[in-house]
Amino acid sequence: MAMRTTAGDHGEASRGRGATANPEGRFESAQREPVEDGWFKDPAVEAARPKTVVTIERAKSILSRNDSPDLNFTQSLNPYRGCEHGCIYCYARPSHAFLGLSPGLDFETRLVAKEGAAALLREELSRPGYRCEPINIGSNTDGYQPIEREHRITRSVLEVLREASHPVAIVTKSALVERDVDLLAPMARESLVSVTISVTTLDGRLASRMEPRASAPARRIEAIRRLRAAGVPVGVNVAPIIPFLTDHELESILEAAAGAGASWAGWTLVRLPWEVKDIFRAWLEEHVPLKAAHVMARLNEMRGGRDNDPRFGTRMSGEGLLADLVRRRFEVVCGRLGLAQRPATLSRERFRAPARGGQLGLF
Repeated sequence: MAMRTTAGDHGEASRGRGATANPEGRFESAQREPVEDGWFKDPAVEAARPKTVVTIERAKSILSRNDSPDLNFTQSLNPYRGCEHGCIYCYARPSHAFLGLSPGLDFETRLVAKEGAAALLREELSRPGYRCEPINIGSNTDGYQPIEREHRITRSVLEVLREASHPVAIVTKSALVERDVDLLAPMARESLVSVTISVTTLDGRLASRMEPRASAPARRIEAIRRLRAAGVPVGVNVAPIIPFLTDHELESILEAAAGAGASWAGWTLVRLPWEVKDIFRAWLEEHVPLKAAHVMARLNEMRGGRDNDPRFGTRMSGEGLLADLVRRRFEVVCGRLGLAQRPATLSRERFRAPARGGQLGLF
């Protein structure tokens, strides 16, 4: 597969980035290959690449709907496209191909911010035929990735949801969620919000290479503690579980999260759709070469002999003896720790359509 000519395109790890490659998106008609032209490269300049570039999008709609039986929500909101966290295993990476960008480094460096999200949400919630269902934030991009500090789109969306008493479920790998506790705590008192913190590993060194710009594992556990102290319902998602690399940490992650105050837990097996499988393999060879073949062999065993299984019912958890063992381990530990296996149902009865207008006229 040809690689886009961007820093890190030779299979070398870039500090602070997850992908080691930048393959062409599958919809591209042309492919590019890097060529060494012999010119002197300034080490200081090379070390600074690749930088994060944010493009502003004026979207026409902001809510996405799904009917997947594997998901516990029917509508979601993604404040951004791409994710600066750079998690190498992210199943959402192929979505960048629809923008003519690579699911590799482009996905974590060439981001799109939906600046009009709050105004669009207000408009959609105020439509006469709108039916209130919990909105998920964090399904295809993390609403609390680093650029949220500046753009504050997720916060603006929460302000609209709080005004409308609309239920929302947040999934994140970032302790930045604590910033919005002034909104989340009062919503929690009305059963309008739940927060799930995803923890893949407690090994800080592994996390720094696998999900380089997400909050450190210990910081995520602390976020659980602080949210619980503020009265915000919080759980943990042991996700994704990567066989032979992180699966042995299942019990320790659940114990750490429960000790910090998590009320529920979930888990998913790593998914490698489309280009992700090639990007993930390249990362394994770069960072854990002695385990690479074992990781993929075990994953293939849990995926019916393939790198990925897209079927409903098995795509999130795998199948076979090893998958059943992980499931049983999870159930036993949750039972011992008193962790529910799903968050409490959020209230829909309090919803009231927000006032129309506001900033929408600006767009």
